[in-house]
Amino acid sequence: MGNFVVRHRKFILVLAITLLIPAIIGFLNTRINYDMLSYLPSDLDTVKGQSILLDEFGKGGFSIIITEDLSNEQIGNLENDLKTIDHVNTVLSLGTLENNNLPAEIIPDSIYNKFHKGNESLIAVFFDTSTSADETIQAVKDIRDLVDDHAHVSGMSAFVTDLRNLSQSEQKNYVIIAVTLALVVMMLLLNNWLAPILFLISIGIMIIYNFGTNIFFGEISYLTKSLSAILQLAVTMDYSIFLYHSYREYLAEKKNPEKAMAEAIESTLSSVIGSSATTVAGFIALCFMTFTLGLDLGLVMAKGVILGVIGSVTILPALILAVDKPLRKLDHKSILPEFDKFSKLIINIFPIFIIVFVAIIPPFLYGYQQTNNNVYYEIAKSLPSDMDFAIANRKLNEDFGLSNVHMILSDANLDYDKSLKMTNELKAVDGIKSVLNLESVLGNSAPTEILPEDITTLTKSDKHELTLAISEYKTSTDEMANQIEQINRIIKNYDGSAFLIGESSLTQDMINLTSTDFQVVNTISIIAIFIIIALVTKSLSLPVILITIIETAIFVNLGIPFYTNTQLSFITPICISTIQLGATVDYAILLTNRYKRERLNGRNSRKAAFIAAKTSLPSIIVSGAVLFAATIGVAIYSRADMISSMCLLMARGAIISIVLVPTILPSLLILADPLIIRTTLGMRRLTKGATK
Repeated sequence: MGNFVVRHRKFILVLAITLLIPAIIGFLNTRINYDMLSYLPSDLDTVKGQSILLDEFGKGGFSIIITEDLSNEQIGNLENDLKTIDHVNTVLSLGTLENNNLPAEIIPDSIYNKFHKGNESLIAVFFDTSTSADETIQAVKDIRDLVDDHAHVSGMSAFVTDLRNLSQSEQKNYVIIAVTLALVVMMLLLNNWLAPILFLISIGIMIIYNFGTNIFFGEISYLTKSLSAILQLAVTMDYSIFLYHSYREYLAEKKNPEKAMAEAIESTLSSVIGSSATTVAGFIALCFMTFTLGLDLGLVMAKGVILGVIGSVTILPALILAVDKPLRKLDHKSILPEFDKFSKLIINIFPIFIIVFVAIIPPFLYGYQQTNNNVYYEIAKSLPSDMDFAIANRKLNEDFGLSNVHMILSDANLDYDKSLKMTNELKAVDGIKSVLNLESVLGNSAPTEILPEDITTLTKSDKHELTLAISEYKTSTDEMANQIEQINRIIKNYDGSAFLIGESSLTQDMINLTSTDFQVVNTISIIAIFIIIALVTKSLSLPVILITIIETAIFVNLGIPFYTNTQLSFITPICISTIQLGATVDYAILLTNRYKRERLNGRNSRKAAFIAAKTSLPSIIVSGAVLFAATIGVAIYSRADMISSMCLLMARGAIISIVLVPTILPSLLILADPLIIRTTLGMRRLTKGATK
């Protein structure tokens, strides 16, 4: 393959540039999904209920508008204007009842008080498209333009709109920040001014390919779009650095650039296939989450790593050979020192490092477990508190005591008396402020026929009746979980096929799913990476040692938030544990392979560990520093907590791995050397007497 790439390098460059055209077209036409709740499995009752609400009632997204200082006449005019906005299906407020000639004495005080308080009034708006549909987002924008400063729009559709606005304003800067900082780090730590630019060009092309091929998935999440370019840059940079170093080494021997590059491609492929497989395995593990956001991120990133390997042995060699002469003239001295003294210190006091290693595990393992038990699921918390939707949600909660709206779909043919009893039981549930349906509006006082059409079409279809239950409890709290359980018990008692839907019930399903997802993903990633390391190292003991090191680094990384009292998004620990394992286990494999080589060459365990640490440290530091640089800038810049916290933990994880792998791993290799010899293929011939 090396000879093929060298012979056809011009064709490869032309093809690479040409393929950018369809890739860019694919990238521009891939839809971005900003609704985290849409990644719940379709067989859940809550998700089925959402589909019924859209199919039978023509209602998907839902928002509540809080008006300020508007007269009844102005509110009435606003309602009429709202109805003219595309994809607004139903507008419901106190005015809807009054303006349709419903007698005032029939409207219960509890309902009146829920729609009106002081100088503020509420208007509920239902859209005929789903919560995160492009049409719904545009409708929310149109509503905000219409109400101007006289009202605030709350709800998940408003959240998704603000999230998209923030993401679109920030995402273009993520890559700029990551590339700039990574470039600075590489120029300082590598020994050439031009090589880092070539690396970035090669990886940049493969990132565009990765984004372009996402069109085959139809859409990707905003989280995937925000993180995948940064991650692909960070975790595939190693392959480019390895190719470049191999090329320069072979060039010093052979003096012929083409022959040196052919040898470097062969060497790179044989070396990175194993390490890249561990990274791919880490991302593939995410695909086993029942919460399918993991599938979304896992597939895109696994594809990105594979493309990164391909780019490092095709496009990058072609670029290097194209500018070989000026490239060699731009060498400079790296700021990295020689690591002889540091490596010797590690070996001389290795028992101390083992003691420290054993000592840090219990407190950080405890912190790690506590962090996983104290994550937040309220998606709205992932955005800044000064966003429009957040201001509206606060006013809704503080001024009206309204935090959530449950939607209940029950049998339209349910006996009226039973419906009334069910409604009364729902009103008695702790935290339920009021219940709105035909029975709650009319009670026993008036016939259904006097209700305005907006009310009847909102609350009843041929098959189902819709009930709105207004709750004072916040999403993802223990109180809300108990309330959801009580409501489900009540409605199922009267109608076994009833559905409870809405943001809070969807979020509760997400909580139930992801609590098991974390264990599943962790287990699969560890087993898969264990098998790959066992095949690469031909050992049963070395995978245990390597995974123990990286898992400890993960414990430290995810344990710190507990001691700093930092609450993470529920998705962060799941993703970080697999990303850090897959991305940084390469450092351990690199050092271990060198240790094995030196032991097989007759070195004793201490000498082999010394050489392995000394020779691996520059590569580990460069790789870890690139991962740190590519993520820390985005962590500081981004106002979206999910992006910021994940990038911060990836940056911190890189530093922790840089510290632990070169210090603890050589110490464990020395300690476990007799076991390693007995459990590693090809090493049994070694004896303790080797002193070379």
